[in-house]
Amino acid sequence: MLHGRETWPVKKDDEFTYQRAESEMRMIRRMCGVKVTDRFTCSELRERLGIDDIITVIQRHRLRWYGHVLRKDENDWVQRCADYEVEGVRPRGRPKKTWSEVTEK
Repeated sequence: MLHGRETWPVKKDDEFTYQRAESEMRMIRRMCGVKVTDRFTCSELRERLGIDDIITVIQRHRLRWYGHVLRKDENDWVQRCADYEVEGVRPRGRPKKTWSEVTEK
């Protein structure tokens, strides 16, 4: 489900979508032996199985990737991409979060 998602900033809408992913919840319900009509919340079922929330997993993966980037040489392309500043005019409105802003948070 993640597929390299640790390198992208996650929007609030994406977080909600990931937490309610139907295929994952279907698997969790089957493991617990619970039907949809039994009315258990997603967090209750994850807690019952000892599974972390998907947002927590993404944050953990992001910090692990950040550690890899910090240990790279300064001349490495990954390090240069992390430090790269894009030139030009920004579009109107609130700017999108950068990867470094998300990892600092």
